[in-house]
Amino acid sequence: MTDDEIEAYAAGLWAARTARRTLEPDATELRLGRIDDLADAYAIGDAIVRRRVERGERPVGWKLGYTSPAMREQMGIDRPNFGRLTDAMLVPDGGTLPEELLLQPRIEPEIAIRLGRDVATPRASADDVLDVVDEAYACLEVVDSVWDGYRFRIEHNTADGSSAAFVVLGPPIPRGDLSSTAVELFRNDEPVASATGAAASGHPLAGVAWLAATVAATGRHLRAGEVVITGGLTAAVPIEPGDRVHATFDGDTVVSVRRVG
Repeated sequence: MTDDEIEAYAAGLWAARTARRTLEPDATELRLGRIDDLADAYAIGDAIVRRRVERGERPVGWKLGYTSPAMREQMGIDRPNFGRLTDAMLVPDGGTLPEELLLQPRIEPEIAIRLGRDVATPRASADDVLDVVDEAYACLEVVDSVWDGYRFRIEHNTADGSSAAFVVLGPPIPRGDLSSTAVELFRNDEPVASATGAAASGHPLAGVAWLAATVAATGRHLRAGEVVITGGLTAAVPIEPGDRVHATFDGDTVVSVRRVG
C-alpha cells in the first residue's frame, strides 16, 4: 500500500471507532483497498496511534495478541500479533469501563509485566526478559474490535491495533515461574474459563522476547517503564451491561472490572 492508502485506511478505521460503529471487512476492502501485507497493517496501526497522540494520549506499552491456542482457535488466527497501549486505555482495578466508548467488548485474563530496563537486543530470550522485568501483574484485557462480529483476517485485526481497547492492571504477582500461574475467569461470580500462564506462548516472557525481536525489525525497542500484556490465557468472553468480571491468579490474587447496567 502507498503512504496515502495507509493514511486513508487509518482514517476510515479511526472514524468508525470514534463514531462507535463497526465495519464489515468486505465492504471496507471495496472502499479502502485490501491489506495483504502485515507490514502495511502495522503501519495503519501506527497511523491510528499517531491520531491518539494528537488528541493527548500517551503511549505506555504494548499488547500481544493470539499467543494462546484458545484465542487462535476462537478467532481462526494462526500467528501472534501486537498493538500499542496508551494511558487512556488503562482502567483502575475494580473500576468501571467507559460505556460511551464501547463497541462490542470482550474480556480475557492475562499476565502483564512492567519493564525495569530497556530490551535493546532483538535476540532476547525469556530468561533475558526476566532479568529486566520490574514487576508482573494480574491483568484483564478488554478487547473491542472495530470489525463487525469479530470477523476479520489477521491483517484487519493488526490494523485495528489487535483490538486493543482497555487494560485493567491488578495487584502484583510473583515473578517466579509465570508459566505455572493458575488463572480462573469469572463473570458475575460464575466461573467461565481457566488456564495457566503457559497458555501464552508456552511462557508469558517468551511472547515478550518475540515482541522485542519483531519491533526491532522496525527500528524500535521495548523501553524501561513500558507495560506489556502478554496475551489472553483463555478464550475471550463478552462483557454485557451490568456484568462484573474478575479473575483469580493462583487462587488469591484478584483483578476485576465492571460494565454499567
